[in-house]
Amino acid sequence: MFALALRSVRLRPGRLLATLLSAFLGAAIIMTFNSLHDTAGAPGVDHVSADTLTTAASVVGGYGTLLVFFAVASTLTVNVRQRTDEITLLSHTGATPAQIKRMIVGESVIVALAGSALAVGPAMLGGNALLDVFKDSGQVADGVSYVFGPVALMSGVAITLLASAGAAFLAVRRATRAAAGMRQGRGGARKFAAWAALAVGTAGVLCAFAMKPTDAALMAAPAYGAILLSIGFALLSPALLHRFLGRAEPLLTTLTGASGYLTVRNMRQRADELSGVLMPLILFTGMATATLYMQAVESDAIKASGVAKSVGDKNLETLNFVVVGIIVVFACVMLVNTLYAATSYRAGEFGRQRLAGATPGQVLGTVGLESLVLTVTGVFFGTVAGLAGIVPFTAVRTDSLLPGQGLGIWLTVVAMAAMATLVTSLGTARRTLRVRAVDAVAVVA
Repeated sequence: MFALALRSVRLRPGRLLATLLSAFLGAAIIMTFNSLHDTAGAPGVDHVSADTLTTAASVVGGYGTLLVFFAVASTLTVNVRQRTDEITLLSHTGATPAQIKRMIVGESVIVALAGSALAVGPAMLGGNALLDVFKDSGQVADGVSYVFGPVALMSGVAITLLASAGAAFLAVRRATRAAAGMRQGRGGARKFAAWAALAVGTAGVLCAFAMKPTDAALMAAPAYGAILLSIGFALLSPALLHRFLGRAEPLLTTLTGASGYLTVRNMRQRADELSGVLMPLILFTGMATATLYMQAVESDAIKASGVAKSVGDKNLETLNFVVVGIIVVFACVMLVNTLYAATSYRAGEFGRQRLAGATPGQVLGTVGLESLVLTVTGVFFGTVAGLAGIVPFTAVRTDSLLPGQGLGIWLTVVAMAAMATLVTSLGTARRTLRVRAVDAVAVVA
């Protein structure tokens, strides 16, 4: 079946392009930061430089690994759901569920290997550039040379392969059970992981109240708590979307009439698919908001005390901004990948709507309304997670309930999330609508 998987990749490489991009970027991020472990372990590196490099590799590498799992999982889930008809046909022509699983998991492994191989060069350039940043800020000695070694290479390949194979296996398992007419489970493992993340995240943010304002680990507890809360909300995104739509339906129906009503009904039916879009939205909003506000509060507190920033303070500030940079780039790529795959797959649906009398403008209006609802939902729960980390940190560090930086940071984060969602979904839908309605329906059929 591995040979069949290779043949399938060769016949339709465009179908796996989004997965390849996720694997490539994920492997590049992991290799970039884990190469700092190789650099720190090279002969002649002083203790301070080694600590800085190891800390950066461990903290940001951990974030990168988490984001890789979410990115690859969401992209592969959308890809497998789009192949429901193909999986059903294979089942009806004699293929067993095990054979189908091996074929699709084999495809994912091939794509992950290709993405990892392509990521080596950019990861080396990124790691070298990151080392220069630490040198310019005085956190690493100028004489330290960059090393790209086995830790970076093996971790990037292993994590990307594990994420791809695991996500593909879970997605195709659900698809083959549906094709065989078997009853679907209720996602007990996912719910358990979600509630566990929420519980541990809540405990993390509450730990901040037990610390002193000068504790070195004060920012770590609420920051990780906010991240875990974001993960918990992301895992619960299908249920959260259902609840949000139930609350929003009367308002949307009142404001937009029948189109709002139909949009809500359509989104409820596609909640599981749309949860792949909510995941990066919630993660991006929660993690970026919490990290940027806490770093701003910390910088202002140090400035107000009249004490110069130490090497550790500079290291933490650099890490936080690098983390946010990674989140911005990777979350936007996750959004673009997932939205492009999900929207382009709806060519047949758009064609049927147009044959039933809808104009292209009306179709675009529906897509825009869906994107707006998704953005509001993702921003809301991401903001809740971010505030859960910001409030305890600010209260302990400055004796104020909320940071004094105002809404500027939050509005910037929201604007980026909204722009990525609306531009991608509307742009893809508009491109899809260029195909004649009859041809779009015929291709899908």
